[in-house]
Amino acid sequence: MILAGLFLMSLTAKAQTFKADDVLGVWLNEDKDARVEVVKTGEMYFGKIIWLDEPNEPDTGEPKLDDENKNESLQSRPVMGLQLLKDFVFDGENIWEDGTIYDPKNGSTYKCRITMEQRDLLYIRGYIGRAWMGLGRTTEWTRVKG
Repeated sequence: MILAGLFLMSLTAKAQTFKADDVLGVWLNEDKDARVEVVKTGEMYFGKIIWLDEPNEPDTGEPKLDDENKNESLQSRPVMGLQLLKDFVFDGENIWEDGTIYDPKNGSTYKCRITMEQRDLLYIRGYIGRAWMGLGRTTEWTRVKG
């Protein structure tokens, strides 16, 4: 009886599906130092920084710049407003894929996959090679409400 209940609970949890636009909105990154707004353009999804815990340099008060970028010509752009997520498409099974994520903390761009298992929680996986090979990192983003 207990096993049957657990089995039914697991089926219910896995049966939750989401629509493509459920990813839209504002998300707080795992470090809780940035908020990213996910928007849709055409059939693709993009995300840009709309809030930073510390948007300015403490010493100068000037905006933080993308100074870790590998491309020197981009190092003078502000981190606020940077597009982190690009070109995602919904695959119909709670996954947005075929996009990239830019990490301003190290100046690198990675292939990326977004998975939603709960309405207010995203798993963001940046990787090199193939998503399932383990050469990457997954972080959790939570939806900002209100």
